[in-house]
Amino acid sequence: MSVRDTDVEIRGSSLAGKRILVGVTGGIAAVDSVRLLREMRRHGAEMLVIMTESARRVITPLAIEWASQCQVITDWDGDMKQLEDVDAILVAPATRNTIAAHLHGMQQGPLLMALSAARSRNTHVLMVPSMHADLADDPVTDDIVDRLREEGIDVMWGDLEEGKRKTPSHEHIVARFAHGINSKLSHRKNVVITLGGTYSPIDDVRGVQNTSSGATGYGLADELYRYGHDVTCVVGKTSVAQPPWLPLCIKAEQPDEMLAELKALANDEIQAWVHAAAVLDYVVEAPAEGKLASQQGPLQVNLVEGAKHIQELKEKVRGSTRIGFKLETGIKQRDLIHRATAQIEHSEMTAVVANRLEDLGDQSKPRGYLVDKQGSHFVLETQDDLNDALRTIIERGD
Repeated sequence: MSVRDTDVEIRGSSLAGKRILVGVTGGIAAVDSVRLLREMRRHGAEMLVIMTESARRVITPLAIEWASQCQVITDWDGDMKQLEDVDAILVAPATRNTIAAHLHGMQQGPLLMALSAARSRNTHVLMVPSMHADLADDPVTDDIVDRLREEGIDVMWGDLEEGKRKTPSHEHIVARFAHGINSKLSHRKNVVITLGGTYSPIDDVRGVQNTSSGATGYGLADELYRYGHDVTCVVGKTSVAQPPWLPLCIKAEQPDEMLAELKALANDEIQAWVHAAAVLDYVVEAPAEGKLASQQGPLQVNLVEGAKHIQELKEKVRGSTRIGFKLETGIKQRDLIHRATAQIEHSEMTAVVANRLEDLGDQSKPRGYLVDKQGSHFVLETQDDLNDALRTIIERGD
């Protein structure tokens, strides 16, 4: 099958069905618009783009049309499409001239008119300024940004590099933009996700650890964040990078540390708990202080059974949605489902994702099996299937 030069790989659906107006204003950061617009399409956005005159001096409308695969407005026209109702507006880059003009109700071009219409409709707006550090640090700029935020506009600054406040990565912008839009939907929840492996020290430099990359937990957290949920991650040992847009990730690498963090979070209003971390079943009974000397012959390490997190939390979080993960080896699928059902009954879980160790990494095997309270199970072929199924359960509040 041939692939067109304009095609993008679909990576999510958090912007699917959303009609987005994108404003591209002047400044050298406008050259990043091609990557940003393609990233928007990867997550399903349908767009209309408005370019200001100063933006057209930096990048051509042809490049913007190629990247967005949509109509690009460069001046006033009779259709006034910019006044049609949209789900959200993204202005990136946003010059100080543009944001100040909007704040004071100026109508110097179709983008400012669209922003005025959005203000009267309470449409979600994200502005991404990009400017020299001296201009960004000007108290007048601070005042403008503060007033925008008072109006409900989300303003997203990038890091200070080479004397400039540059735009954040296009992946980060799109993730935050999707979160802002979808957070206004109904059934958005406060969710806690544990992820990664856990570690029990033998001494100050050695320890016992189970393996878990954290990819499943981070993937689910990313999905839920983009769909507008308030996500807190409690993170053990991981080997994959944390998505930088996730707002709160708490490190807790030892099982007792992780459990203490979960108990503390249980004092807040959390509607859903996802236990994707690989928590050690056995921990070192008495870790040594300092470093045990090497070349001293056999080392005796006593392991004791560790606390079961889902069982320990049962009373504190009763009534919330609770999803666990269960990994077994050397058993038939029927027995795997049986054990997952038993875990649901014993720990009062909502659902369990069950896997067999020998199936992991095998492309011919499903990603796992989703088992519910009734003992029914559903095949999850891919990580996307897993994300979609768990998000649906959390939003329904089962």
